[in-house]
Amino acid sequence: MNIVEKIQNLKKEKNAVILAHYYVPPEVQEIADYIGDSFYLSKVAVGLQEQTIVFCGVSFMGESAKILNPEKTVLMPDIYADCAMAHMADAKTIEKMRETYDDLAVVCYINSTAELKTHSDVCVTSANAVKIVKALPNKNIFFIPDRNLAHFIAEQVPEKHFVYNEGYCPVHDKMQVEEVEKARVQHPNAEVLSHPECAKAVLAVSDYIGSTSGIIDYATKSEKEEFIICTENGVRHKLEKDNPGKKFYFTETEPVCTDMKRNTLEKVLHVLETGENEVHVGEDLRIKSQMPLERMLELAK
Repeated sequence: MNIVEKIQNLKKEKNAVILAHYYVPPEVQEIADYIGDSFYLSKVAVGLQEQTIVFCGVSFMGESAKILNPEKTVLMPDIYADCAMAHMADAKTIEKMRETYDDLAVVCYINSTAELKTHSDVCVTSANAVKIVKALPNKNIFFIPDRNLAHFIAEQVPEKHFVYNEGYCPVHDKMQVEEVEKARVQHPNAEVLSHPECAKAVLAVSDYIGSTSGIIDYATKSEKEEFIICTENGVRHKLEKDNPGKKFYFTETEPVCTDMKRNTLEKVLHVLETGENEVHVGEDLRIKSQMPLERMLELAK
């Protein structure tokens, strides 16, 4: 019996379901029951019938799944798979902004710790941020933790006044516009599709800007056949699988999230066998961080 067969058998035995983000390795995506970006997976996690959720992603995703499903067991294949950006804001600064600005909404990117969510009014993902910020009654928006996504949203919602935090995704932020331009020269017929976590200079030379799922949808529906992809390279698997006749290129320095790559078949099998790496969120923390997540799901309907 190979490792995939062992995982499938244990999944049935343990009444488990496997969720995977597009950035994890291809072989892990292949064994997942649900695969998607943060918004899709946060919606899917609510209402699952299975008792155990194996979340192939990074820590904030497992936390969010547990917050929204306190009665379920949530397991992370690698308990050390984290997101640096998720920690790039602090309660002291948030409280200072609340004192400084009247009519302020603290909008928290889902890529954040449960603790940061407790100090926020609503969560968003890159897929629903514009819609939710537009729907908020508040004039002033303090967006945490990602500055790049915040600037992108601010351009779409000029009627709001944005206050910026200095967090960023190390993978997206370090992508260089020079490398994007070089790829354009090498592939003159290709469109540039970028994630809004990229720096403003990269977004400025892009043909499409959107969430991971948005990039996949755009490439799938487009009549174009070549694309330069400016997001984490794990998305290549889904793009090529859904579009066998199209070509996808990445910058010379490929964007790789080493934390997402910590998810492996061996680790999925291990947590199913042992029940290790369970996500725990204290009840007080869970209740406080649940409110902005539930408000997100409500406003994004």
